[in-house]
Amino acid sequence: MKRTNMKLNIALLISVVTLFVTDLKAQQDAQYSQYMFNGIYINPAYAGYREQLNAHAFYRNQWTGVEGAPKSMSLAIDATANERKVGLALQLSSDKLGAQQNLAAYANYAYRLKMNADGSSRLAFGIGLGVIQLGIDGSKLNPNDPEINQPVSSQYSVMPDARIGVFYSDDRYYAGLSVDNLISKYIDVTRYAYIPQPKEHIFLTAGMLVPFSREMVLKPSFLIKDDLAGPTSLDINAFLIFDDKLWVGGSYRTAVKLYDKSHLQKDLVKQSALVGAIEIFPSDRWRIGYAYDYSLGKLKNYAGSTHEISIGYFFRNKNVRMLTPRYF
Repeated sequence: MKRTNMKLNIALLISVVTLFVTDLKAQQDAQYSQYMFNGIYINPAYAGYREQLNAHAFYRNQWTGVEGAPKSMSLAIDATANERKVGLALQLSSDKLGAQQNLAAYANYAYRLKMNADGSSRLAFGIGLGVIQLGIDGSKLNPNDPEINQPVSSQYSVMPDARIGVFYSDDRYYAGLSVDNLISKYIDVTRYAYIPQPKEHIFLTAGMLVPFSREMVLKPSFLIKDDLAGPTSLDINAFLIFDDKLWVGGSYRTAVKLYDKSHLQKDLVKQSALVGAIEIFPSDRWRIGYAYDYSLGKLKNYAGSTHEISIGYFFRNKNVRMLTPRYF
């Protein structure tokens, strides 16, 4: 019973910290571990990479057993047009953390330039336009918290948004850079006392393939995520890919200091995690992924397990060349 109460107290602490430590000025994007299985989640220029119609969805349940812990889900559909020169994608997402709940929908467009004769090397420029709804459920806020001096009604704000990106890939390497919340960050939400102000996020990723044999390839990669107002996050990933049918690997995620952020709290605790992940291709149409996050540091004594499940389906067109699934 004591452990259960401690978990509930930690959950309350997480919710309060999320809402109040940053003075309600920075809206954080959701954290997820399977972005490497579908790049559209972090970069609109990835749209159309597979050069066929496909759908991908995931559900993430973070810190299971902790009341108010983050829960995220998303659905993405993408394809190509205009002789594969254009990539199109639709992405829907829902994120919940304590009393905070956000919805988003983006339509993404990528123009894909061939960098060699057979099109195996591409440079894509992407833009995503959409709408986001930021909300707070007042019934889930703790009325005994000193920061809340009176009952809070539910608050919602709907606003347009945009994101941009560039993505390069060939048979051996890939790299991408993207920025989101380009419009919403300029829309003032201070009239809503408990809705955080959106802030742009920068994503920089790169990776490569290291062949061991025809059937086994190592894929190391990294992702840097920075929102300018908060800590910078670094993911270091490594996967073994067996015959393009099975991915097995993991990630190490931690906060890093790449440049001066003197505005941050001096006693801010660095949060890190280990991630184990697997993806299988049971047929030429289906892909299934699973990730397990293990929190390190002080949080590991209180946070429950984090599970993330994904599933994808390819609407296979026999007249379209199927690219290797090694990158995403």
